Amino acid sequence: MLNTAIIMGRLTFDPELKSTGSGIQVCTFSVAVDRRYKGQNEERQTDFIRCVAWRQTAEFVSRYFRKGSMIAVQGSIQVRNYEDKNGNKREAVEIVADQVSFTGSKAESGGAGGYDAPPLPTPPPEAAQRQQPAAAFATGAAADFDEISEDGDLPF
Repeated sequence: MLNTAIIMGRLTFDPELKSTGSGIQVCTFSVAVDRRYKGQNEERQTDFIRCVAWRQTAEFVSRYFRKGSMIAVQGSIQVRNYEDKNGNKREAVEIVADQVSFTGSKAESGGAGGYDAPPLPTPPPEAAQRQQPAAAFATGAAADFDEISEDGDLPF
């Protein structure tokens, strides 16, 4: 049997991180996903898909994502039944996230989770004078190149 869901969209609210009675982290969030099609003279419709993440994935989502962040979620669809405050039986459909990824730009996510390498040191001026410029073959003439004889063997 196969139960896999992959969605990409924007968070509709800040992720909510909680702990179970036994101390396991759980995070709930909702992703707005545009449908691939639209009817004539209609706007594209959006689905709001509830997701839940557990343990390290829950901590990751709550730490690095905010309302409006682009997110990709891969997991499985789960249907659970519960009773609301008034005793009515309800059903909830959600994706249990196995993997969560950044999909927006670095600026959009506030640089979260990114790594900025320190700048390279500048070489002393005398080192720059010793370096030879790279050959510019885009402006070279045909006489600048050697012809390779073809013997039928591929070089790889």
